[in-house]
Amino acid sequence: MAQTVIKTNVALVGAGIMSATLGALIRQLEPTWSISLFERLDAAAAESSDPWNNAGTGHSALCELNYSPLGADGTIDPAKALGINEQFQVSRQFWSYGVDKGLLGKPDEFINAIPHVSFCHGAAGVEYLRKRYDALSRHTLFEGMEYITDETEFADRLPLMGAGRDYSDPVALNWFTQGTDVDFGALTQQLLGFVGRDQNLYFGHEVRNLSQEKDGSWILKIRNTRSGETLKVHADFVFVGAGGGALHLLQKSGIAEAKGFGGFPVSGEFFRCTNPELIEQHSAKVYGQAAVGAPPMSVPHLDTRVINGDKGLLFGPFAGWSPKFLKTGSFMDLPNSIRPSNLLPMMNVGLTEFGLVKYLVGELAASRTDQVRTLQEFYPRADGADWEMITAGQRVQVIRKNGVGGGLEFGTAVVAAGDGTIAGLLGASPGASTAVPAMLNVLQQCFGARFDGWKSKLTEMIPSYGQKLNDNPELFAQIWDWTNSSLQLTTAGRHEAPEPVA
Repeated sequence: MAQTVIKTNVALVGAGIMSATLGALIRQLEPTWSISLFERLDAAAAESSDPWNNAGTGHSALCELNYSPLGADGTIDPAKALGINEQFQVSRQFWSYGVDKGLLGKPDEFINAIPHVSFCHGAAGVEYLRKRYDALSRHTLFEGMEYITDETEFADRLPLMGAGRDYSDPVALNWFTQGTDVDFGALTQQLLGFVGRDQNLYFGHEVRNLSQEKDGSWILKIRNTRSGETLKVHADFVFVGAGGGALHLLQKSGIAEAKGFGGFPVSGEFFRCTNPELIEQHSAKVYGQAAVGAPPMSVPHLDTRVINGDKGLLFGPFAGWSPKFLKTGSFMDLPNSIRPSNLLPMMNVGLTEFGLVKYLVGELAASRTDQVRTLQEFYPRADGADWEMITAGQRVQVIRKNGVGGGLEFGTAVVAAGDGTIAGLLGASPGASTAVPAMLNVLQQCFGARFDGWKSKLTEMIPSYGQKLNDNPELFAQIWDWTNSSLQLTTAGRHEAPEPVA
């Protein structure tokens, strides 16, 4: 059987939100470049970006308490929350541009307005939310946040959570009306519809190996998972956006920048409500506080979702553990990721992350009765008969070498070769919500010589590019009105994108 040979300027590995975003950006910046995408599964966004595998919050730090932790001195530093929100505003602008220019389809197929709410109970929790409100609400990006402790108001806004609640245990909310729910699976499919206009999207094709040529280009060896046919792909630039599978491919590339990285897989499960009457009684994303030692992706939430136009309700996640790096991966993923360069960092994490290990052991030992009892902390009258358990996506937390040992990180990390010919993304939260700034980071690291020439186009797509919206209330108001209108998140009249500010 003759081997098929493909030449392309850009090879994207993985058909998730990261590859789709990078491909769409490159299509706009360099429309003459050829782009080819290779995905081992038979559909786009079938792993981490799938709406049932992804939280879909539109992470903007409006409700996620892990982005605004209480410091040892009893105060809250708003810096991380502001940084996450700034990044999400960049993503919103690119999506709005995409809708305005016809690169994307109907916005209500991938984004809908849903209040973002933080929930705490007990005296300490109520006081924490007051401090959080004081620290964040004075900033431009968090204007409009409310602090609620009144029992009647609580029950009116969150009837499921209020019914049957014992208010001798005080409650508090930080409420932000204009949050969003994002179906990153639908968004990915729309973006790839633009990226793949030349039909260079190869599903059911697994990248088995890659190596660099003397001229800096890359050879990818790819197998068609259905026919067994092999492809040989010559690419000038490679992006590995393969979720949990990215680490293995970056290790196979042999680039020095990938040495020392390891991965710690964490899986999860959610309760999905099967009672339509209950689903209609709750319209908010309500996030609580994580258990001691729990990773950020395990923050409990009672979460309204809109998927394929249908409203749903989830609660979780309940953490699990598997050595797989992908939901459709292999039980050998973790052992096969061990290298001499990351062995000590991985062993060090095993010794230092006792809280995480204790948390995972407790979660694995929990019965269904225990899980329903956890749900009842949010929804006191919960009946397990109204909920089914579904398995969520697999996440691989980054282990990064630090001196002799290493540390576990709960963010995302761009790993790029020094010559700019290959890059990949590792990690999880905030992930999809910050895909646009993450991919701009990839472009800047890998195409530094061209990047200055792209800035005019970048500011057309992202009018606030290079600026902090939190420091510019007037510009933020313009951006907010424009993105809300373009994404159909308000009933206001249509606004044009603001002119880029020099």
